[in-house]
Amino acid sequence: MESDDIPTREKKYLMQVYSRMPLVVSHGAGSYLFDKDGKKYLDLVGAIATNSIGYGNSAVAEALADQSRKLINATNLYYTEAQVQLAEKLNFLSGLDKAFFCNSGAEAVEAAIKLARKSTKKKEILATTNGFHGRTFGALSATGKETIKKPFEPLVPHFRHIPYNNPAALKRAIGKETAAFIVEPIQGEAGIIVPDPNYLIQVWELCEEKDVLLIVDEIQTSLRTGHWFAFQRPKISPDIVTLAKGIANGVPIGATLAKEGVAGAFEKGDHGSTFGGNSLSCAAALATLDFIEKNDLILQAKLKGDYLFEQLISLNSPAVNEVRGRGLMAAVELKKDNAADIAKKALKKGLIVNKSTDKVLRFLPPLTITEKELDEGVQKLEKVLK
Repeated sequence: MESDDIPTREKKYLMQVYSRMPLVVSHGAGSYLFDKDGKKYLDLVGAIATNSIGYGNSAVAEALADQSRKLINATNLYYTEAQVQLAEKLNFLSGLDKAFFCNSGAEAVEAAIKLARKSTKKKEILATTNGFHGRTFGALSATGKETIKKPFEPLVPHFRHIPYNNPAALKRAIGKETAAFIVEPIQGEAGIIVPDPNYLIQVWELCEEKDVLLIVDEIQTSLRTGHWFAFQRPKISPDIVTLAKGIANGVPIGATLAKEGVAGAFEKGDHGSTFGGNSLSCAAALATLDFIEKNDLILQAKLKGDYLFEQLISLNSPAVNEVRGRGLMAAVELKKDNAADIAKKALKKGLIVNKSTDKVLRFLPPLTITEKELDEGVQKLEKVLK
């Protein structure tokens, strides 16, 4: 009989691609995770923004149970109701026209890249340094982090990276073969880097002027910045938007949304996914979006985000260099490269925070978190920092 030591068995049977925290999760409830011994942990990472409306959410659980009894996946050989309903919902919320469903953010980016090239008949994709778009070859080529790209070179050609938050750099970079510019409204993996208020407006205007498609990667930013999508704050109109993470409360799903004129470039057989838009994931997403709407959680994300920001600003610690963020997407930048050490110490106190970079702790809690829970988290963090 195998040992009950999960970390040992994980090392034996799984490819070692993850740096895991020393926590064996048993179950979750609301904003909390529990280990096998019943110890409670406040999760301010929200399963990397996938836990949008709380662990064990009854509305999602009931939707999953009901749908699983009827149909999990019939594939895209046929029409299914939940897929069409979800496409209608996302297009309505975003102001775009057509959707393609897949299973992850990286896949959503892959679809966006293919669509941009086919729509424009051009090759080059511009992206930003330190941006993150996924780990498949196309998405990795768009990603601006050399450390995670170098082992897998040569990557997909005709990708070029420019500085983030720099419209002038974009203007200089656009050429005759530029098909699209892909950008995060807020850089998540880079450490919650919030651009200047007019950055996205200037980017959008440049793309419109130069006839370049604008792809906005909302995989991490959707739902949690005080709007359904972060691009709606500056009121721009991107050509393509990529989604994943929290839109189904942790159930795997990805989506690529596009304007009619762009989406029409995809013809039968151009792209596909066996599991994409399966009935189970779509039911979970519909239940998640419905719960967010009924409980006014988009507004709550702004209000609670403002509250969290104030609490983090008031941290009484000389270890903190800067606090930044928008809505329930925040970061504490430390003065030293010890974010991983701080995260491990916080875990011992029953608090889950995330090292985004060596100096940055990232916070992506569920939209359902309470002010009392935020107080608990910040108090525990303050003790660790001291």
